[in-house]
Amino acid sequence: MSDDILAAVEALNKGGVIAYPTEAVYGLGCDPRNDKALQRILDIKHREAHKGFILIASHQDQLTSYLAPIQAEWQQKLDAAWPGPVTFVMPASDAVSSLLSGQRDTLAVRVSQHPLVVKLCDAYGGAIVSTSANRSGHPALQTGQDVQDEFGDLIDAIVNANVGTLASPTHIFDIRTGQQLR
Repeated sequence: MSDDILAAVEALNKGGVIAYPTEAVYGLGCDPRNDKALQRILDIKHREAHKGFILIASHQDQLTSYLAPIQAEWQQKLDAAWPGPVTFVMPASDAVSSLLSGQRDTLAVRVSQHPLVVKLCDAYGGAIVSTSANRSGHPALQTGQDVQDEFGDLIDAIVNANVGTLASPTHIFDIRTGQQLR
């Protein structure tokens, strides 16, 4: 395992904020159960809390505790799309922080096939927050160096690797209606 991933896992375990490559852009992440870390990301990005966050995982079972029970028809959609670059908005567990969900009863989730994201989530032992590495309203950053230049010491660890090959962030679908939200 790379030193960058080990440093990122250590930062996550200490309530830190990390940056890492995703399918299309660099992302900022933290432990989704840590409200102080979630608030730090909101502050770093100058992001409004009502927008909520995406959770990214290496396996669907890493998302189970964050979601309400999954209907069989939804599971078929998930099985067809994951792992892969598709994010679904799904009913959230009652235990999910309002900072994570954006005060909604839903949560955006994805099981990634990006090799680094898989390694990171497996090493951490669970899902992590995934939001584009940028200040709200600005273009998402593409490299670890861009993240370092923009955010400096505001980020506790940066995993340096290439972003995936998608030209734009993943599509987001409402699992209940099938409507594309992004």
